[in-house]
Amino acid sequence: MDCYTANWNPLGEETFYRKLELYSMEWGLREDLRDCVVAAAPYGGPIGLDEVSKLRTGCQSSATAAEPSCVPGGLWALGVTPPCRSQWKSGRLVHLGWTAGEDLLCIQEDGTVLVYNLFCEFKRHFSMGNEVLQNHVLEAQVFHTEFGTGVAILTGALRFSLATNIDDLKLRRLPEVPGLQKPPACWAVLSQDRVTVVLLAVGQELFLLDNTSCSVVSPPGLSPSAGPFLHMAVSFTHRHLALFSDSGTVWMGTASLKEKFCEFNTGIRSPPRQMVWCTRPRSRQRAVVLAWERQLMVVGNSSECIRFVLDEDSHLVPELDGVRILSRTCHEFLHEIPEASQEIFRIASMAPGALLLEAQKEYEKESQKADEYLREIREQQLLPEAVGQCIEAAGYEHEPETQKSLLRAASFGKCFLDKFPPEGFVRMCQDLRVLNAIRDYQIGIPLTFTQYKQLTIEVLLDRLVLRRLYPLAIRICEFLRLPEMQGVSRILAHWACYKVQQKDKSDEEVAQAINQKLGDTAGISYSDIATRAYDCGRAELAIKVPVYTVVLHLKNELNRGSFFMTLQNQPVALSLYRQVGTPKTPEHPKAALRTPKTALRTPKTTLRTPPSLCHVPVPCPCAVSLSHPQRIEGRVAALQNALDEFYKAKNDFAAKVRVPRCHGGHRGRGDSWDKGGHPGQGHPVMGTRLAGRIAGCPGAGLGRGWGHEGWDLSLHDTVATLILDGHHKRAEQLYRDFRIPDKRYWWLKINALATRGDWEEMEKFSKSKKSPIGYLPFVEVAVKHHNRYEAKKYAPRVPPEQRVRAFVLVGDLEQAAEAAIERKSEAEMSLVLARCSAGTDGALAEKLNRARAQLLKK
Repeated sequence: MDCYTANWNPLGEETFYRKLELYSMEWGLREDLRDCVVAAAPYGGPIGLDEVSKLRTGCQSSATAAEPSCVPGGLWALGVTPPCRSQWKSGRLVHLGWTAGEDLLCIQEDGTVLVYNLFCEFKRHFSMGNEVLQNHVLEAQVFHTEFGTGVAILTGALRFSLATNIDDLKLRRLPEVPGLQKPPACWAVLSQDRVTVVLLAVGQELFLLDNTSCSVVSPPGLSPSAGPFLHMAVSFTHRHLALFSDSGTVWMGTASLKEKFCEFNTGIRSPPRQMVWCTRPRSRQRAVVLAWERQLMVVGNSSECIRFVLDEDSHLVPELDGVRILSRTCHEFLHEIPEASQEIFRIASMAPGALLLEAQKEYEKESQKADEYLREIREQQLLPEAVGQCIEAAGYEHEPETQKSLLRAASFGKCFLDKFPPEGFVRMCQDLRVLNAIRDYQIGIPLTFTQYKQLTIEVLLDRLVLRRLYPLAIRICEFLRLPEMQGVSRILAHWACYKVQQKDKSDEEVAQAINQKLGDTAGISYSDIATRAYDCGRAELAIKVPVYTVVLHLKNELNRGSFFMTLQNQPVALSLYRQVGTPKTPEHPKAALRTPKTALRTPKTTLRTPPSLCHVPVPCPCAVSLSHPQRIEGRVAALQNALDEFYKAKNDFAAKVRVPRCHGGHRGRGDSWDKGGHPGQGHPVMGTRLAGRIAGCPGAGLGRGWGHEGWDLSLHDTVATLILDGHHKRAEQLYRDFRIPDKRYWWLKINALATRGDWEEMEKFSKSKKSPIGYLPFVEVAVKHHNRYEAKKYAPRVPPEQRVRAFVLVGDLEQAAEAAIERKSEAEMSLVLARCSAGTDGALAEKLNRARAQLLKK
């Protein structure tokens, strides 16, 4: 702590940068990094690496990917599985990149893009079109926009083609650049106002390619001595642009080329190997990092620069708030020191946070100086600010000891405040425990606090699930007390879907393991687990999973008599229990003989497993039909057979229950609804009638445009499934035919559209007529699916009484404050104040406090 500022490097008068070592790397590489193609995913993501030197000679080489950690190997996924490495046996590789979902994209010379997961397991491939195939790929880039992950290609014909979303592949061929005779010296992909364009440099000219035109642009305020452009870099947020010319000049400005930030002469005329932005959000300093063979330079809007000596070849990875530096031996992070940390740790600082930290240290030493420091802070009425500074600075620190020191100081200062909200302190302690857990070298996700808040806890849990770190993900959910549906249940469902894919385990072992782990956990769809097992060719397991988890759970919870009496009225469940649910022990025959006689007299309805399972996956025992005929008459006949068997078993109650079901196919629409006004859930005849209605004819077969997905779904699930598949007209037909309430239908549709990611259709739907549920649900659903850009569209349309909440959800605190002040609501002002950060939103907080004070005076 005494030498805390030893690694601070000044850039100008008020800004400092430091370089932290995150991990020691032991790659085991046979080649230097300069002979490899390296691609790293943002937000502390995995690293992809390819040994280019061997590819250029036409020999086989290894394509590897690695978590940022210290274990040798190829494709890395640490903590649960051993590192993986895959031998490359496909065509010539041109470029590597990562998707937003952390899939590795391998772009080949023929335009084929191969997609691998974190474990080097092949997932799929797609082509960039025939033109690319004929002319080959010269250069490629992978980029990220609000639409998703995109790919841009420069072909041998010197034409650009790009796709803004590889999950919904739509190729665009950009206009030709006039007079282009050779590949441009540099080019980059920009995203401006939801439009993706390409900026390229040809000599001293810059060309901007959009969908329809090619225009010449020029950066404002560029020095006349600047020569041809050799390198360009776009910031992490696509808002800033940097250009390097052969005179050694770096020009920095907005990506729209309308404003210039600064210009710096590096004194080095050779082009850098890499140039990336290194800027913290909401920072006044805008800096660029340039890397040459053995030198790293940080330049910004200052007359001076920072120079670092590189001992070995390095690779730069731009991040939201800094730059990761990879080499053969270490993994470092270069970033700007946040203002809260500067205020506290700067030499001779008299900031309230610095005085509070010193007071706490002196208090531990039992020194009277603690009282002097504390009195000085309280006399200036800055104790709340001091506590806030210590809490904020703790989030930016990587060393746990420094974090603890700052949090102890904040806790010490809180003791002298009457009304200080504890939520911020508690939340910071929780966030730091999560961050320290995932930063561990065995996990290898070096997220910063800023990146963590931008990524959200839901996405972080998804990334842990992708790495198959299920125990850690569950512990984080339990620690943060997340709702089961969002946390533990969702992760256990992912684990079960992964478990059924393990070929080295028998069906019996997998079913028992899933039953033991899942137990009676709420919110888990066993249908999805069974479907995954069926897709993997394990039809028997698809039946055993729901049997073990549902029927055997009842057996453990109920006594023997109640259990078999319950199964007596459920012949399908009893049949499944007899076939695969009974224990495989030597005492099994005796156990069957001890089964109550009434249960043994139950209709002997059995599943014809081979023909049924080869057509449709079995979701769970309660949803399995007695048979799977292709006509409704066959299903009614099967129910009639069951009715006859019930009469033979003298089970009058069950027979009476099934009499109306046998005639359900001939009833009117009103008879298919229960007393609560909802359609029959999982009713076979009901499912057939819905599917027939969707196909265009009530009671018709399912082959006309719907398929097997219509079986055994409730009305609401059917409508949601239709919208997810893009059948909007059919969903509207059901909405009218079955008189679904407007509010329910709107909720179903916006949730389904958001799940599908069809934001354009969702916007069109919101404008079709006045929303019966208002527009706050649109904001909430978009935020829930991590698309704040779309959510911001609906926030202004929210009624005034809900507008503050909407702006808070999308993170626009300034608009939220304006709305709260306009409504003169103290509660809403307090809500916005609670979201304000002491270091970054000080002016806004002061404005709200003034407004609240004026309101209280009245």
